[in-house]
Amino acid sequence: MSDDSARRTSLTRRTLLTATAAAGLAAAAGLQPSHRIPAGSAAATLTPPPGFPAGIPLSQQAFRNWSLEIRVEDVWTASARTPDDVVTLANWAHEHGYRLRARGKGHTWSPLVVPAGADTSRTIIVDTTSHLTAVSVRGGTPGSVTAQTGATLDTILARLEESGLGLATTTAPGDLTIGGVLAIGGHGTGLPTAGEHPPAGSGFGTLSSLVTSLTAVVWSAAEGRYALRTFTRSDPDIRAFLVHLGRAFITEVTMTAAANTRLRCRNWYDVNVATVFGPPGTGGRTISSYVAGTGRVEAIWFPFTDVPWLKVWSVAPTKPLLAKQLDAPYPYSFANRVTEDMSALLGEIAAGGGDKTPDFTKLAMSIVGSGLIVTGTWDVWGWSKNSLLYVEPTTLRIVEAGWAVLTSRANVQRVVSDFYGHYKSVLAAHQSRGSYPVNGPIELRITGTDPHDGPFLSPALARPDHPEWDTVVWLDFATYPGTPGAAPFFREMEQRIWQTYTGSYATVRPEWSKGWAYTDNGPWTDPATLGNTVPAAFNDWRTARNTLNSYDPARVFSNAFLDTLL
Repeated sequence: MSDDSARRTSLTRRTLLTATAAAGLAAAAGLQPSHRIPAGSAAATLTPPPGFPAGIPLSQQAFRNWSLEIRVEDVWTASARTPDDVVTLANWAHEHGYRLRARGKGHTWSPLVVPAGADTSRTIIVDTTSHLTAVSVRGGTPGSVTAQTGATLDTILARLEESGLGLATTTAPGDLTIGGVLAIGGHGTGLPTAGEHPPAGSGFGTLSSLVTSLTAVVWSAAEGRYALRTFTRSDPDIRAFLVHLGRAFITEVTMTAAANTRLRCRNWYDVNVATVFGPPGTGGRTISSYVAGTGRVEAIWFPFTDVPWLKVWSVAPTKPLLAKQLDAPYPYSFANRVTEDMSALLGEIAAGGGDKTPDFTKLAMSIVGSGLIVTGTWDVWGWSKNSLLYVEPTTLRIVEAGWAVLTSRANVQRVVSDFYGHYKSVLAAHQSRGSYPVNGPIELRITGTDPHDGPFLSPALARPDHPEWDTVVWLDFATYPGTPGAAPFFREMEQRIWQTYTGSYATVRPEWSKGWAYTDNGPWTDPATLGNTVPAAFNDWRTARNTLNSYDPARVFSNAFLDTLL
């Protein structure tokens, strides 16, 4: 079956929406607003905000997060054209008792922009993607890129490539604003090998750790108003802004960029999961063997299947003979669409046919195996972004939970094996009760830590008291929205994660953009985790909170959820 014919037989996302909406498993008609009604229009149903600044476009729009679990049908949305517009909005909001929430592409699960069910009558969402998108690149060794926070990684990486620069690691989706990525400590996967000498300026932690300066809208006590202020890495207060969770509004950042590299990515679909995720000492092709060999690996594994999809990158200045050259990103087209069979099975699962879950996950993994062959992408090579970026906006929306485990490189296999063991155990217990709570994949990535002077709230921030913890294993697992029994499964898994990675072995922190703090009612609902466990996982939590509060004492840049968390 050719790739073109596969595309013709797959459902469009709008068709899938129709097929599964009744079951609550919609695949999203997109994150762009479903309507835009200008302020002053007779069609507007919201009360206009009083004294709104003239000249700044304002419209009534809807807000959606990635999984469509957070939906606000009508909220006032302003389009900031310049950083000064954001300042104007902040001072207006302060005067009138409103709050501002920056909106990028909405590729998040957690309620950092707007919580589900929140009262948004005194909230203005500020769109950064329409105008705050300027990008400029400075060459050198290393070079740098300065970008307004509405610019996407797709744009930034393309501009860097034009100048011979790139990022050593980056997120799998590129249709993300740099402001959103930095706010939550976004990351990719990869570590330098023992004998590798990466180009100057390479970073293997979060993208936030690459920031050398940023401009934020902050309260100026001297002026008695909000104003723009630029922070550099020599200013200790910048550490609170590098990962701020939405408790600040950044308008522009400058980041280090290294000389670009060409990467080879080999995709494997032939190693048993019990080997890849096996206990320490397991021979053969384990996660740790790939970390030792190339430093750059990602594993995607669906429950009830036997083999994971392994992406293994390596630095390759020249094209390997049999590798397919990539001149653009997103090579795995098969991973970004929904087939008719998949849609049908999802519909059965949503309608109560949980026992169809193994059929669905096996189908999903078989599509990976056949897709790699059909598209000729089992071995690809090109400039870094072309194999690092692979998740498109057209992929089916899933609900994802995530945690970051800090440990030593020597203990990577133990971390992965412990996680896999817990996952199998909890899943088997649910299955014995006739419950199939997960039908999405596990995704495992491995990076370095952020430096000791890095972002206070980075999940990857190094621990000064444990210098041997130089590695981060990112543990993510997913299911489709509305899957019965998902929340209790996620709660049990989270409890085991917090209990396992402790002591001199490892420590764990939440991955901010994903689900955490689970109860049987869902994520972000456990008061003990929100109030105690999470703050205790960060050495400088109080400093970060106090710093952010000092620059926004009126909490203009906050929401009900952040008022609890920070």
